[in-house]
Amino acid sequence: MANHPSAQKRHRQILKRELRNKNIRTAMRTKVKKARAAIEAGDFAAAKDGVHAAILAIARSVTQGVLKKNTAARSISRIQLALNKIAS
Repeated sequence: MANHPSAQKRHRQILKRELRNKNIRTAMRTKVKKARAAIEAGDFAAAKDGVHAAILAIARSVTQGVLKKNTAARSISRIQLALNKIAS
């Protein structure tokens, strides 16, 4: 455990940041799972809405510093490709 006041403050900040990032990451993963489930079911209308929500969640996690830009781009690309496969 940290002994200096500045290290104690930094530790408190890290705990807050971890909690915030965990909530954002969990919400994003849930939306991605729902989108993938709709794609697997073959329901294009539901999948389109789910993919849109998942893309927004992924983009939001990038702006909040939870995901790196390229990781998000790769995830979005894969979800969009899966949606396009059931569209045709």
